[in-house]
Amino acid sequence: MARVGLTTDRLVRAGAELADEVGFEQVTVSALARRFDVKVASLYSHVKNSQDLKTRLALLALEELADLASDAVAGRSGKDALAALGNVYRDYARAHPGRYAAAQLRLDPEAAAASAGRRHSQMTRAILRGYDLPEGEQAHAVRLLGSVFHGYISLEMGGGFSHSAPDTQETWERTLEAVDVLLRGWPSA
Repeated sequence: MARVGLTTDRLVRAGAELADEVGFEQVTVSALARRFDVKVASLYSHVKNSQDLKTRLALLALEELADLASDAVAGRSGKDALAALGNVYRDYARAHPGRYAAAQLRLDPEAAAASAGRRHSQMTRAILRGYDLPEGEQAHAVRLLGSVFHGYISLEMGGGFSHSAPDTQETWERTLEAVDVLLRGWPSA
């Protein structure tokens, strides 16, 4: 077999493409080896196992999402920033369904600390400060936004809204408006 210039970065990026094509759960070291037409053992100097590969895919996806979100929310506030953040997640999930699924992977504490998860939280908290939420309430609101964004995206991508009117874009926009209203009238503790 010819050498294919394998690097960890190249393998992870190929794994991300594979995840988008066949689904995150289908990505394994064996599947990646077949993609490069090499023996599985050739990959073990770059990734430990399939779980290590999936963790690396999650880290890549979180980093990509954080970069996109950072660009999208820069200079925005309030509902405009909220919508920009939500749209980044939704657009990313549509363009990269496997990577989006990877971003939902539960990471061990060491990987989580090294991930872009902190950047996501900081951006979300920055948006929430525009709503004058007390710091003690922000964790609740961060979880709410994550639940709404991920829940809507998961249902939409799973076909949950495909058999009824109105159009999902209209519902998404109404959802963002409703969340904006909720955040502006956040109940006191």
